[in-house]
Amino acid sequence: MGVYRFGVLSLATGLAVAGVAGCATKNYVRNETAPLVDHTNQLEDKTAANNRQIHDVDDRTHAGIKQAQGAADMAGQNAQNADKAANDAGNEANLAVHRADTLDSVVKGLDTYKQVADVAVTFGFDKAVLTKEDRDQLDGFAAQLASAKSFLLEVTGGTDSVGSAQYNYELSQRRADAVVQYLASKYGIPAHRFYLIGIGKDKEVASNSTAEGRKQNRRVEVQLLSNTADATPQMATMR
Repeated sequence: MGVYRFGVLSLATGLAVAGVAGCATKNYVRNETAPLVDHTNQLEDKTAANNRQIHDVDDRTHAGIKQAQGAADMAGQNAQNADKAANDAGNEANLAVHRADTLDSVVKGLDTYKQVADVAVTFGFDKAVLTKEDRDQLDGFAAQLASAKSFLLEVTGGTDSVGSAQYNYELSQRRADAVVQYLASKYGIPAHRFYLIGIGKDKEVASNSTAEGRKQNRRVEVQLLSNTADATPQMATMR
């Protein structure tokens, strides 16, 4: 019985010692590994932060490159627009010279045609509609056409200096068209008798610095050109 008790006591003592040793080992492992885990977590946090910073820098870099590229594209587009505007201005200038010179050169080429009558009608601001006064003037002018043999009607539309050159070219053309349509429809004048041109504001007849001058420039001039080569033999015959 005494031996049994001693054995149990020895076993209990052994288990107690083993338990104490086991706890000590776990505590030692825990104490040794905890700093390593914390250090590892810190490294992971730093790595993640570095990655975020790298992504942020990369995003800002791409954004900067994109912005710079956009600015470069815009500058290139502006340069192209400036070149186009310069070319357009040059073309408009050339067209203006052409419009002003074409009519004179064509008429000068018709050496046998001489001006025998003319009339001018004016228009309201930005208008291309004939008034009753305009129609009366054109009717008086057209009365001379009955006795004209081979003739041409030179119809020149003009504007004041208000507005763009291109708009005024179109407006002056509409004004000339209005006169031609009136004469052609009312007096049966064939289309080949007309030579019309819209010169816009290129050729003023009065100063555009006054209201009266601008009114005079908003005009259509019609000149009756008769072929004197045809008229001369007839005149000789009549004598």
